[in-house]
Amino acid sequence: MSTDWVKTRREGVCHVVTLSRADKRNALTMEFTEDIAAAIREADHDSGIRAVVVEGEGPIFSAGIDVMSLAQQRMSIGDGNPSRWLRRFAERLQHALHTIELTEVPVIGAIQGKCLGMGLELALAFDFRIVEAGAKLALPETRLGLIADVGGTTRLTKLIGPSRTKDMLMTAREVEAEEALAWGMANRIAAPGQAFAEAVALAEQIARNAPLAVGLSKFVIDQGDGVDRYTQMAIERLAQGYLIGTEDIGEAMAAFMEKRPAKWKGA
Repeated sequence: MSTDWVKTRREGVCHVVTLSRADKRNALTMEFTEDIAAAIREADHDSGIRAVVVEGEGPIFSAGIDVMSLAQQRMSIGDGNPSRWLRRFAERLQHALHTIELTEVPVIGAIQGKCLGMGLELALAFDFRIVEAGAKLALPETRLGLIADVGGTTRLTKLIGPSRTKDMLMTAREVEAEEALAWGMANRIAAPGQAFAEAVALAEQIARNAPLAVGLSKFVIDQGDGVDRYTQMAIERLAQGYLIGTEDIGEAMAAFMEKRPAKWKGA
């Protein structure tokens, strides 16, 4: 990896990815973001991993983009074309977050303190967001004369609708955990200091189910976004047709008949 700000460890069925730049409030640079995406994708190479849990060291999950780093990169182009530079910069960040979405196993964010700007855009690329009571989420880019261009206007709109997204982006206000839950931006609220434990508990609940079925459920939902209803149902049929021929189907039936937990092979 290009930075030392990402740590990984195995914890039970979980691949834990830690944002480890607490002295800078886990502010995101280009390299940091790409390293986070690469660390998350490592989970797809280990069949024993059933979920990824992403946490942030320190009192907050992420303060968003590292403004000083962004300013330095902008200055480095001198009299070059700033519009072209920013488009390419945003494209790389968008690609990194898109890579996270393509991870087959579920990705769960454990969010504490504040999750701002690109930190929230990063979290929007996860499948689940466990938010601690007292946490605040915001997209304050308009205060800098910019827009939320790494999923803020797209993923968030799909998640909570255009009216609420406009509320967040145009006011730049901080949304508290309870409101985020009511809007569908958060999946669950954890007690202070318990977001990680709640995320692991969710991962363990997911792990009780067949890994191929979990992965294909994610795939069908994501790939069906934006297509017509009949196309998505066709994708459902294809996925089900694949699953019916797997070893895990036989194991599921045997476990049901024998009244015991299934021993999944992911095959």
